[in-house]
Amino acid sequence: MAMVLLASLVAVLLPAIGAGLQIQCYQCEEAAHDCSLPDYVVNCTVNVQDTCQQEVLVTPDGVHYRKSCASSGACLISSSGYQQFCTGRLHSVCISCCSQPLCNGPRRRRSQPSASSGPAPRLWSPAPFCRLLPLLLLLMLGEGLV
Repeated sequence: MAMVLLASLVAVLLPAIGAGLQIQCYQCEEAAHDCSLPDYVVNCTVNVQDTCQQEVLVTPDGVHYRKSCASSGACLISSSGYQQFCTGRLHSVCISCCSQPLCNGPRRRRSQPSASSGPAPRLWSPAPFCRLLPLLLLLMLGEGLV
């Protein structure tokens, strides 16, 4: 019984964990528009680029955008290095990082929560199951399934 349960659990979890290893982001270079359209959606490199990056530059001829896939470490280093230049005024450079699909897209307006609305829906994340994977594999080894 335990072997069947473990095999079923692994069969369900492995595809879900694998699906979380690639992210989609908007990508454009120095666009004079927000470039948050389906034409600009790209698949980031699996297991390497886990973050969406957005740069907003304020120049004399207007606001320019750069959007791309990035590794979380590189993006965080870039964004922290430019934080002092993120003023929103002329010659401002703001770099932001996020790790949800297409999160470097248009800013969503925040609506005032109504009394009848419940908590915001939470997206499912495979992260808790990734911590269980070594335990599941050990159990499977003990049962002779692997």
